[in-house]
Amino acid sequence: MSLTLLPSPLPSVRAVRLPASALPTRPQHPAPAARSLSLANRGAQVRALRMAAGMSAGQLALAVGISASMLSRIERGLVSPSVETLERLAQGLHVPVSRFFSDQARRTDFCHVRAGHGVLVDRIGAVADYRYELLGHLLSGNIFVEPYLVTLLPGADPYVTFQHPGLKFLYFLSGEVRYRYSAKVVEVRAGDALLFDATALHGIEAIEVPPVSYLSVVFTLRE
Repeated sequence: MSLTLLPSPLPSVRAVRLPASALPTRPQHPAPAARSLSLANRGAQVRALRMAAGMSAGQLALAVGISASMLSRIERGLVSPSVETLERLAQGLHVPVSRFFSDQARRTDFCHVRAGHGVLVDRIGAVADYRYELLGHLLSGNIFVEPYLVTLLPGADPYVTFQHPGLKFLYFLSGEVRYRYSAKVVEVRAGDALLFDATALHGIEAIEVPPVSYLSVVFTLRE
């Protein structure tokens, strides 16, 4: 049995161009909104103050009672925190609320102290015959820095009960001493450096070879 192919009764088909309005459209995703410069600056301030305080994002979020994701969005400048949230963040970071609105990027403090021209400071509670020469001072920034040239005069005695907030960096310029930090004692001479948390008891336990002088820099979070 054979099959016979018959011509199609339909006319030849030609491509028809449909109008754009009749074509299916793909869903359009809205372009991400541009970040507000003020929100970005405020978020950067929150992050800088948190890092200066040595807190993780999770620790700060827990301390002020907000979620870690919300804190992340605040620091990235994606949301505008309420006044109440800003107040809680300020309390958690131990700073005034106004600190979040200061323009640190435009502050360019600069201090130049020539050799021998530091300011002699009579510090409250200073140990007798410990001579402090302030080598600089900045008015802005989140970190308060106190750089001193400390010279032990001939009548100076060992003193091991220094204790204060912040981090301390010491660089010895002359002499040899035994330096105590909490329960640890180390031999220190010219060219040696120490860096430690100053909240523990510390100081020179014995003066081995005078004269003794050293650079002392204390870093604390500005109130």
